[in-house]
Amino acid sequence: MKLLVDTHAALWLLLDDDRLPKTAHRLLCGESTDCFLSAASVWEVAIKRRLRKLKAPADFHIHLRRHGIASLPIYDHHAALVADLPLHHNDPFDRLLVAQAMAEGMSILSAEEILSKYDVPVLW
Repeated sequence: MKLLVDTHAALWLLLDDDRLPKTAHRLLCGESTDCFLSAASVWEVAIKRRLRKLKAPADFHIHLRRHGIASLPIYDHHAALVADLPLHHNDPFDRLLVAQAMAEGMSILSAEEILSKYDVPVLW
């Protein structure tokens, strides 16, 4: 299974936060799951750190590689697909994650229920 990890889930894994359910933790650390972190999540954390809305290591994405989470770049076809998504949600980072998951045939690991309104599998 190919799994795109939402920003909050990646941070909760890194921080060993109790808000990450055990089922989600098993998916993230399971051998049968290929996990990816979008460059959009790195961008989101960088912006929120700069605005002091979030405390997280600047190199959190590098630490996640130790958990076997690979990087997913943002390609032009990902960005273009955002325009075709229904307006269920206005968060630009989440909308880009949805577009990436759709384009790459991935499921999204997220607690965001609104994401299930899109035509992409959401696990949690």
